[in-house]
Amino acid sequence: MTDGEGIVTVWHRRIGGLVGIGLALSMVLVRPAAAQGESGIAVGSAAPVVTVHDLDGKSVDLGSYIGKQPVVLEWWATWCELCEAMLPRVKAAHATYGDRVAFVGINVTVNQTPERVRKYLAEHQPPFRTLYDDRGTSIRAYSVPSTSFIAIVSRDGKVVYTGTGAEQDLDPALRQVTAR
Repeated sequence: MTDGEGIVTVWHRRIGGLVGIGLALSMVLVRPAAAQGESGIAVGSAAPVVTVHDLDGKSVDLGSYIGKQPVVLEWWATWCELCEAMLPRVKAAHATYGDRVAFVGINVTVNQTPERVRKYLAEHQPPFRTLYDDRGTSIRAYSVPSTSFIAIVSRDGKVVYTGTGAEQDLDPALRQVTAR
């Protein structure tokens, strides 16, 4: 306490700071299992067409998918527990819609090497084409908030779904984008 400051003022500042810290921590630590549509690129937006590398360093234009057919984009990492928990749902979605929808998994490259990703792919066999976003191009374009982020894009190139977490229900959005 300095001259001119009362004990109530000091107490108020300290409690206010603790409340602010508590609120910030609750926003970071308390998240729903599946946060659908809460962050990332806005639903209804045009899906950005950007170029991302594959595991061999070759450029892949997302425009070869977007605007041509429905697309599921998932940003993931080998160390992401939510991604691994979501994998059975992605595999089930692919089994149902894979003949009408392109599935693209974009590795975020944080603490990843192409070799580590290849090893994971061999072991877990996710049902998507794997890209390696070593420049963060798609991450920035889609405002990806975290790994396990999924965006579903309609045939006309509009984002119809976004979500994060292990409990995402992709089926309603996939039914929507595959309806003839």
